[in-house]
Amino acid sequence: MATSLGTPLEAPVVVRDEPDPRRFRALGVIAIAQLMIVLDASVVTIALPSAQRALHISLANRQWALTAYTLAFGGLLLIGGRIADFMGRKRMFIISLLGFAAASALGGLAQDGAMLFGARALQGAFAAVMAPASLSLLTVTFTEPKERARAFGVYGAVAGGGAAIGLVLGGLLTQYASWRWTLLINVPIAIVTAVATVREVKESRAEGEVHYDIPGALTVTLGLLSLVYGFTRAETDGWGSSTTLLLLAAAVVLLVAFVIIERSTAAPLLPLRVILDRNRGGSFLASLLVGLSLFGMFLFLTFYLQGTLHYSALKSGFAFLPFSAGIIISAMLASQALPRVGPRLLMTGGLVMAVLGMLWFTQIGLHTSYVAHVLPAEIVMSMGMGFVFVPFSSSALIGVAPQDAGVASALVNATQQVGGSMGTALLNTVFASATASYLASHHGPLAKVLAPVHGYTTGFEIGSVVLCIAVVSTILLIKASRRDLPATEHVGAIA
Repeated sequence: MATSLGTPLEAPVVVRDEPDPRRFRALGVIAIAQLMIVLDASVVTIALPSAQRALHISLANRQWALTAYTLAFGGLLLIGGRIADFMGRKRMFIISLLGFAAASALGGLAQDGAMLFGARALQGAFAAVMAPASLSLLTVTFTEPKERARAFGVYGAVAGGGAAIGLVLGGLLTQYASWRWTLLINVPIAIVTAVATVREVKESRAEGEVHYDIPGALTVTLGLLSLVYGFTRAETDGWGSSTTLLLLAAAVVLLVAFVIIERSTAAPLLPLRVILDRNRGGSFLASLLVGLSLFGMFLFLTFYLQGTLHYSALKSGFAFLPFSAGIIISAMLASQALPRVGPRLLMTGGLVMAVLGMLWFTQIGLHTSYVAHVLPAEIVMSMGMGFVFVPFSSSALIGVAPQDAGVASALVNATQQVGGSMGTALLNTVFASATASYLASHHGPLAKVLAPVHGYTTGFEIGSVVLCIAVVSTILLIKASRRDLPATEHVGAIA
């Protein structure tokens, strides 16, 4: 499961004569909040089949349980960092924790799909403030380089391991309690963490004049929402329908307006110079495409395991563990190799492995076994993903100006989340269309069982094409060598 790492936007390091004696307790508080953000992506994925049945959510709309969260999170992440920096990081951290708890309670008590989707969007919006606030607090709390490196190591381990914990926890809660508890469990955790934050975390805020690019935030968020909704409506109305075309046209207009606003405003949400650099632009594009294919893969594989292989929710959670383990192991290897070989070779090799893994998934069938088909595909793809994720942050910072470093690093996570939103909607539409086409051309009881499998494999095929585009774009755009990587201490301060 992809990790969710927010990044502080222009978080200056506060120089102290003596380190804060509460700093390691503060690290524990921040790590719990990050764990909750990461858990909320994977834990709901395992619970989604049960939630779909309970709330009578259609095939076309089920992806909104994932998309609403990632879209709000990725779309609002940059302005969320600005709000935390200028309003006070501790204050906004506490507010976002309590807001996240309220949104989780709303989702856990949802009576229909719309209520669940709205709650998930609220969770994503509060997470978009919480994630950069937590990382900013970590940066200003740990000022000594070695301690800071250790703190970020703990934070990164929580982010990487949290996905695996969420998969198992989601299975446990869904199977032995209810899918609702995958959301309700956030309430006590968030409240306790907020109370601990009051006692253990020191307030900090950015200096200088306050600027919020509200027009930029609105246009980019509404543009992405129109794009994702257009993909969803294409499944029910068709790609040539007036509704679908109107939504996609609105998305283009809004996103073009966002670019125009960013070019003209004095304090842009996203300075265009950050993405126009060849290496950074290539990294952001690859991150977007990886998110697009990866999130859809998890959606299809979850329904294949529970719907076709008839795995329980708990067994499905354990079935995903090799994927998380593969990412963690390969990420450790990539961290050691990056200073020696540079980002381009690692990213290209990792993406090729991801393509091979996705193609392996296309071979699943009605009677294929987990050990022979799903497990090896998971291992190959996850090992590749680990080699991709590590260079993203470094290549995003190559040649970036100090004042843009926070934005550049945050974009890695934002593009992955936005790509996940687009991919989940688009690939779910592809799945639904492929399934309907199969049923239209095949008849009999067996066709109803084989049709979803055909839809899954079609989705995997499209996902592999997207990853191939990521391979080509990486080869053509990213030219940086190991000598171009940012300094270690600089990366540690903001990544």
